[in-house]
Amino acid sequence: MTLRELQQEIIRLKKEKDICILAHSYVAHEILEIADFTGDSYALSVKAKDAPQKTVIMVGVRFMAETVKILSPEKKVILANAGAGCAMADQMDKQVIEIIKRQYPDYKVVAYINTTAELKTICDVCVTSSSAVKIVKQMPEKNILFIPDCNLGDYVAKQLPEKNIKLLQGGCPVHASVNAEEVVEAKKLHPNALVLVHPECTPDVVKLADYVGSTSGIMDFARKSDAKEFIIGTEISIAEHLQYECPDKMFYYMSPKLICKNMKLSTLGDVYNAILGRAGEEIVLDDETITAARRCIDEMIRLGG
Repeated sequence: MTLRELQQEIIRLKKEKDICILAHSYVAHEILEIADFTGDSYALSVKAKDAPQKTVIMVGVRFMAETVKILSPEKKVILANAGAGCAMADQMDKQVIEIIKRQYPDYKVVAYINTTAELKTICDVCVTSSSAVKIVKQMPEKNILFIPDCNLGDYVAKQLPEKNIKLLQGGCPVHASVNAEEVVEAKKLHPNALVLVHPECTPDVVKLADYVGSTSGIMDFARKSDAKEFIIGTEISIAEHLQYECPDKMFYYMSPKLICKNMKLSTLGDVYNAILGRAGEEIVLDDETITAARRCIDEMIRLGG
């Protein structure tokens, strides 16, 4: 089959089998074209909750599929590529954070959505990269333990000096791989371009940005901006997607290092085979884990996330 024929067959099969396909913005463009919903991880899990289909295929990484299952426990949730994990989500486990919580009993634990379902079970509040500042600001507590991304946590701390935010060493190794020198070099090559970065980047990179925001925030900013050139400081697929959407504008990679290998594992073929039951992995979480992990997400929603 050609690429177009494979896409058409996937569209036919998902309708026939009543399947909803979710695709994170970091996956390949040909997958976005056949998805029912695209975007950031938490937004996708909300879309899945409201979708009528009883089966959901997540084209992303494991923690994203887990979040879908937490919000839609009655649905069958399949991770398109069983090997697609997340280096950030896997950095901290429940046992380690339980020990740290005992050391800092007066701290509330704020978990970035990029964490495992198991770790969410012992956290107080969940946040996304777009809602983190707002949620932490709304919390009545001053003492905050922010996990796992210390760069996003640093960004939140700088916006909220009235809070006492403790950070642990952890985060996204892809976003953290870029340094300030690379940003300066990119600006020399493209002096008219605005620099748009994700807050998972290091503080010295964030400091050089014209805009800091989530993946969806970066894309929305670029779409709406009157500017014509942009240096994209997040996964390189975003520059590609934006170039498709905005052919009258120019988008440049901040660094060739900004490639998430786990996101690149999922292919159009994986989606096709997952629909046919020949690939992928069903996400199974016990009721106790779902109930406990859901609490920190519900608290985020309560606080306005």
